[in-house]
Amino acid sequence: MSRIGKKAVAVPSSVTATVSGQTVKMKGPKGELSFAVPEDLKVEKVPEGILVAMIEDTKPSRSKWGMSRTQIANLVKGVTDGYSHDLEIHGVGFKAALKGKDTLTLTVGYSHDVVLKIPAGVDVKVGGAKQELVSVSGIDKQAVGQVAAEIRAARKPEPYQGKGVRYKGEYIFRKEGKKK
Repeated sequence: MSRIGKKAVAVPSSVTATVSGQTVKMKGPKGELSFAVPEDLKVEKVPEGILVAMIEDTKPSRSKWGMSRTQIANLVKGVTDGYSHDLEIHGVGFKAALKGKDTLTLTVGYSHDVVLKIPAGVDVKVGGAKQELVSVSGIDKQAVGQVAAEIRAARKPEPYQGKGVRYKGEYIFRKEGKKK
């Protein structure tokens, strides 16, 4: 049995939660999000918050139960606080530039610049003395994580010199080079 699925998702007073059928909608100070709960589960609003339960105890419903509860908890955190990822760019001449609000250009050692489109609802900021810090933020956890992963995938950090794009605070296991 899911231990996390048994708990009700607490809804703060600043958030308005509505449950209609299988759809859960959250409206808070940062914006509005919704999530469609799978048909194997039932969702209801109770005084403690929002409760997700299985209709039948089957293996597919058990596998979706805890995930659905966590998705609803992510909606609450997204509309109240939001999510963010910070990335660092390491390497000589490596930098990021923002063109408009929807295009990020990365110069990361290729013969061409890497151009990434930024989806709506996700904010990207470039900072630092040499434009080596990139901050991705928004209210949708999945979208923010996906954009951050795509930026990192443009040039993953390599183990010999450590050049590339990495998450802030990420440890890169370094290897020793060739010896004579």
